[in-house]
Amino acid sequence: MKEVRLHGRGGQGGVTSAELVAIAGIAEGKYAQAFPSFGPERRGAPVAAFIRVSDTPIRTREKVYNPDIVLVLDHSLPSLVNVAQGLCEDGIVILNTGMSEAEVREKFDLKCKLAMVDANTIAMEVLGLPITNTTMLGALLKATGIVGKAALEEALENRFGRIAEKNKAALNRAFEETVVTG
Repeated sequence: MKEVRLHGRGGQGGVTSAELVAIAGIAEGKYAQAFPSFGPERRGAPVAAFIRVSDTPIRTREKVYNPDIVLVLDHSLPSLVNVAQGLCEDGIVILNTGMSEAEVREKFDLKCKLAMVDANTIAMEVLGLPITNTTMLGALLKATGIVGKAALEEALENRFGRIAEKNKAALNRAFEETVVTG
C-alpha cells in the first residue's frame, strides 16, 4: 500500500487531486481511498488531504501519519508546515518550487528524496490560472507511478469535461519537467 499526504491551501483543489488519484487507482482495479482533513479553515488556509492506493483491501480509515509520499501544492507551505513530518525512511517529498535542489535542501532542511517542478509557472502558462492541483499530479506520476497516466487522464476528463484538455496538458508538461533527485 502507498500512502500519500497532500499539503495545499483551501481553494487550491487539493481534495479534488486526492479524489482523482483514488478514482484512477480504482479504474485500474486497485483499492483506493481519498479524504480531506480540515476544520473551519477558510480559503487560503493550509489544508491536508490523504490518499491510499493498494493492491489489497484497505482496512484503515485514519489519517496518514507516516506517508510514503508527500505532495506539496503551494510553494509557501514548507516555510509554515513541516511537510516531511512522519515521512517514511525511503519516502519522497514532491514540491511545487522554482528553487534548485540545493536551495530547497538548505531552506527546508529536507534530507529525503525530492521531486521538484515549477507548477506555478506551468499552471499560469497552460491554464491561465495559478491553480496547481492537476499540474502537480503530473509530478506525482513521474516521481512515483502510483497510478497510470491513462487512468488519471480519464479521471480528469470525467471530472472536468470541456476543460479537461488544458488540465491534461498541464499534467503532461509537469510530468516532463519534474526533476527527481536522490
